[in-house]
Order: sequence, then C-alpha cells, then structure tokens
Amino acid sequence: MEKVIAGKTIHVNEEGFMTDFKEWDNTIGEALAAENEISLSPRHWEVLGYLQTEFKNEVPLSIRKIGKSGVVDIKEFYQLFPKAPLKTATKIAGIPKPASCI
Repeated sequence: MEKVIAGKTIHVNEEGFMTDFKEWDNTIGEALAAENEISLSPRHWEVLGYLQTEFKNEVPLSIRKIGKSGVVDIKEFYQLFPKAPLKTATKIAGIPKPASCI
C-alpha cells in the first residue's frame, strides 16, 4: 500500500508500518509522530535512533530489551510514547512492527 505523508509517497502495510526503511527521513518521522499526537523532542530522537540502529543490526526489539538498553528506562519510554510505546515508536522510526507487539 502507498501513503502520502509530508509530501512524499511511502509504502506501508495494512497497520501503517513502513515496509521500506530507505523511504524514511526526519520529515516523515515528524509527520508520523504528529499522526500519533506526539511532538518529537531531542529525547524522542535519541530513542528513535537507538531503535533504528537495533533494526539495522537485526536485533529483535522488546520493551524489556529497551528497558535494559541504558538508552531509556521503561518508565520514560512510556512517558515519551504513552499509547503502545514500542508499537508507536517503531512506527515513527519507520521500522517494521516488532514480533513482540500484538
């Protein structure tokens, strides 16, 4: 499926997760965050960068793994991304939904 966001066409699955990470950029990240009622702070960008690095390194993501990362603790992760944190954060980061998400 195609979706136009921030004036660019991106490919997404039926749940709205991007299917081609190469299409992602900061502008798209900002627009996806706005769709999820999140205004990105430098702290958000730090966490998104961590998620993208883990994705590129093919590391499976889970809330527990993120909590142990040293990048962000679970409480702060929920504060940054209040509704379904891992699902929302990975969607904004332009990476596929983790297997650990329902």
